[in-house]
Amino acid sequence: MPRALKVKRPAQGPDHGLNKKTKADQVDCDQSKPQASSQKEESCENTETRNDTGEHLTESATCESEAQSFSDNAEEEEPVKSFKKSQRWPEPGEPVCVMCGRYGEYICDATDNDVCSLECKASHLLQMGITTGDDVFNVKDKNDDKKTSQPHRPAVNTAANESAYSYREDPFISGLTDEQVERIRLELGIKTEGKDVRRPIIDFEHCGFPSLLSGNLKNAGYEAPTPVQMQMVPVGLTGRDVIASADTGSGKTIAFLLPVVMRALEEAGHGVCSPLALILTPTRELAIQIERQAKELVVKIPNMRTALLVGGMPLPPQLHRLKSSIKIVIATPGRLNEILKQKALQLDKVKILVVDEVDTMLKMGFQHQVLEVLEHVTEEHQTLLASATIPAGTEELAARLVHEPVRIAIGEKNQPCANIRQILLWVEEPSKKKKLFEILNDNKLFQPPVVVFVDCKLGADLLCEAVAKVTGLTTVAIHSDKTQRERNRILKGLLDGDFEVVISTGVLGRGLDLVNVRLVVNFDMPNTMDEYVHQVGRAGRLGHRGTAITFLNNNNKRLFLGVVKRVKPTGSILPPQLLNSPYLYEQQKRESQKTKMRSDDTLVTKNNLLDIIKRHDRRKK
Repeated sequence: MPRALKVKRPAQGPDHGLNKKTKADQVDCDQSKPQASSQKEESCENTETRNDTGEHLTESATCESEAQSFSDNAEEEEPVKSFKKSQRWPEPGEPVCVMCGRYGEYICDATDNDVCSLECKASHLLQMGITTGDDVFNVKDKNDDKKTSQPHRPAVNTAANESAYSYREDPFISGLTDEQVERIRLELGIKTEGKDVRRPIIDFEHCGFPSLLSGNLKNAGYEAPTPVQMQMVPVGLTGRDVIASADTGSGKTIAFLLPVVMRALEEAGHGVCSPLALILTPTRELAIQIERQAKELVVKIPNMRTALLVGGMPLPPQLHRLKSSIKIVIATPGRLNEILKQKALQLDKVKILVVDEVDTMLKMGFQHQVLEVLEHVTEEHQTLLASATIPAGTEELAARLVHEPVRIAIGEKNQPCANIRQILLWVEEPSKKKKLFEILNDNKLFQPPVVVFVDCKLGADLLCEAVAKVTGLTTVAIHSDKTQRERNRILKGLLDGDFEVVISTGVLGRGLDLVNVRLVVNFDMPNTMDEYVHQVGRAGRLGHRGTAITFLNNNNKRLFLGVVKRVKPTGSILPPQLLNSPYLYEQQKRESQKTKMRSDDTLVTKNNLLDIIKRHDRRKK
């Protein structure tokens, strides 16, 4: 049953049908004498008065028909639970209490976070420093409510003042000479293309963020910006479209989240079901991670709500979440299109659009879904595209989605992260398991947890059984056939160190911050070099050093030239079987022929005209 039906609300009229914000206050009328219907009606009238007095604590319904359907379908409602011990544990996909982890049946009226009971609401308010939490359990009359509603008004005024933010270059940055700016970019490996590119910041304070956001940044552990954040944040804050390519684990998520949050703060919400910002990602796990980081940035900021719309989780709670005034939506394309077809969400008010892992999102599997979503977004919006790898073909398609973009590349474009030591081993198929067991038994190489990538779901399950049986290590397999609840459990266990070895298909290969992973093994070579870059990038997150070991043999012959081009410049030693392979020789030969043909297609000028004529004459002979 959707938690909207669990919450006490008056049924006198449609204007009160979806006032979910009063659920924690309404317990006063439920707990006083829940069995006396006349007293219940009287207390609910008090609740209505409180809603009229504290407008910032309420949200009106989108339309009278929706409100009427809620009141018609609602069953006899239960009293709001006073203590957490009375609440059950959540089912997969259900909201979770921010304090104790039980079922988040209610939404705190002051912070918009999920809570399970009045006890946890009081603890949450005390933790956030908003109130002492004692008033949650007290019955208030109309006069008391008028008094208690006043202290919250400055918060609304503060939000209004902070919403007038516009990015201005810090005097320190403006005082730098052009030579100093170019030297900073050169030392940090920042490359930019475009007109009037903003100078990079050196510190987050140079952005002039509102005090609440600056405090949230520090509390979340973001002390100093990474190179991609230094350049992408000021460009994004000025409203320019961006195509950004940066190493795995370089901090791209915060680089696009900060412009998203500030853009959402600039305007008041346009009612329910009309977000101001939309973030698209290819996988559920990445979407969950991005929403968690977004919530860290908007803690204590009034009226800044996020919604997570992903497949593999129940649809009704996600639809119910959209009934509130959502400003930021994080979604996978499939589930988002499903909701759009139900007309439960409008994207015509979106001011900023982010496509993360854009190289995957614009491939054949996602391309149609992404373009279908973009049909619902107005043309006048800011677009931010980000990934660790953006191939030439994908970049041409991505360029059609942006207007006069600033292109930002950090480090060597489409290359593995420099913090990762890459080891390539020539291993024939029958010997792969034996070699993996040797690595897991090597005290110098084995640093749990280890992520082992394979190319199929059945292979993941079979290899998981073999590793657990032979080595005795705590091993688990994760792939797309697992339920979302199971995948979330495995991912949490991986981050908490509960598993020593995780066998995975590509579901863990992109975007996820596996900060405690120091060793990655590509048991099966990925199908493309771009996927290789993303998978080895799981071992070197947020500046940490890591090791990536890849098994290679003639089954991967079509990637030999790509391996040499991308791995050899990093100084890694390549196996002699690869360097002496006839397949590599043929690929190099074809590459040189293509290069020669391109060089022949030279622009004709006065200086080279005679040389071109002579060359063509020789060919005719």
